[in-house]
Amino acid sequence: MAEDRMMTPAQVAAEAMGGEHGDLLRDAVALVVRELMEAEVCQLTGAGRGERAEDRVTNLNGYRQRAWETRVGEIELQIPRTRSGPAYFPSFLEPRRRCEQAIVAVVMEAYVNGVSTRKVDRLVEQLGIQSMSKDRVGRMCSELDEHVEQFRSRELTAAYPYLWLDAKHVKVRDRGRVVSKALVVAYAVADTGHREVIGLDIGEVESEAFWTEFLRGLRARGLHGLRLVISDHHEGLKNAVARVLDAPWQRCCVHFVRNMHGHCRPAQRGLVSAALREVFNATDRAEARKRVGDVIDRLTPIATKVAELLEGAEEDLLAFFDFPAAHWTKLRSTNPLERVNREIGRRSDVVGIFPNDAAALRLSGALLIEQNDEWLVCRRYLSDESMRLILYEVTDPENSLPSTPEDQEVPAPLAA
Repeated sequence: MAEDRMMTPAQVAAEAMGGEHGDLLRDAVALVVRELMEAEVCQLTGAGRGERAEDRVTNLNGYRQRAWETRVGEIELQIPRTRSGPAYFPSFLEPRRRCEQAIVAVVMEAYVNGVSTRKVDRLVEQLGIQSMSKDRVGRMCSELDEHVEQFRSRELTAAYPYLWLDAKHVKVRDRGRVVSKALVVAYAVADTGHREVIGLDIGEVESEAFWTEFLRGLRARGLHGLRLVISDHHEGLKNAVARVLDAPWQRCCVHFVRNMHGHCRPAQRGLVSAALREVFNATDRAEARKRVGDVIDRLTPIATKVAELLEGAEEDLLAFFDFPAAHWTKLRSTNPLERVNREIGRRSDVVGIFPNDAAALRLSGALLIEQNDEWLVCRRYLSDESMRLILYEVTDPENSLPSTPEDQEVPAPLAA
């Protein structure tokens, strides 16, 4: 009978004490769970291993390995496989014990918060684990991949009038060498006025082909209702927006001011910044265009290159004036997203070099999921009344939407 082939408690204890590994507790647990699996699989198949029985449902077909994290260390399980019929899964693994869930939660939380895998040992010592290798941390953190992938590929059902695109370069190990790759993130404001993270990807370089593929992915997932795209200057990105999204492009005014500092003497930077702020703080597009002309005339004799660049970028810098005044401070730059970008940078700087693309996406994706959840439950980024001004065309002046104090506010001056 199957019961006769199993070890008694005394035999289990004797074999554990006679082991040469020196880790009595872990070896004892391994022996106990091995015997437990043998007992369970005998009940599933209807007969013991090697036993001939009329009630046998199926035969065994080898083993599959699985690492099991416990308070006494990692145990390599040899889980029996069945040839046909219902597959066997150990009862003690589903659901996990609370102690094992706590271990996984600690390691994953540490990883998301930018703790280096080399420092994770200190966090799990109190849970009874003697060592935590980088490979083991990677296996445990890979459970985040499914959640991140669902977040990245989810369907976009709302209309998104405003879209911000940004990229950050991270170091990734690729084919035996360390390379700098572009981690790109797409933020948007939905028709409800709430911010959302709607896209995340990583690519070799910020090329036009990469941006085109990324934007097509957003369109395929349902991106619609777009009225304006905001980003830093990148010719490939600008061309991809025109080709795929067919929406106006707003160049970040703050980055433009910083870029202009590289085309003038240090003593002239204060003057250039003040002159450009005059343009961006105008009360409407007409006044802004007039100020552009005045600034070009003033800067041509002393900062010719700045004047030339301003003239060529005029339309891209003033695109935000075509939208409600209450939105101008949010649309003319990517500054509202800088805090999130700094958080991604702070965590990626701790990691240093990511082992692969999946690790970079896992860390940044987990962070952005938390940020996205926070945005969805906090107050609107743009008021409902001001959003209605761009979502609905007013054809009858008598039925026009009432203005609100927020909509009548004069935009705050552009920060230096």
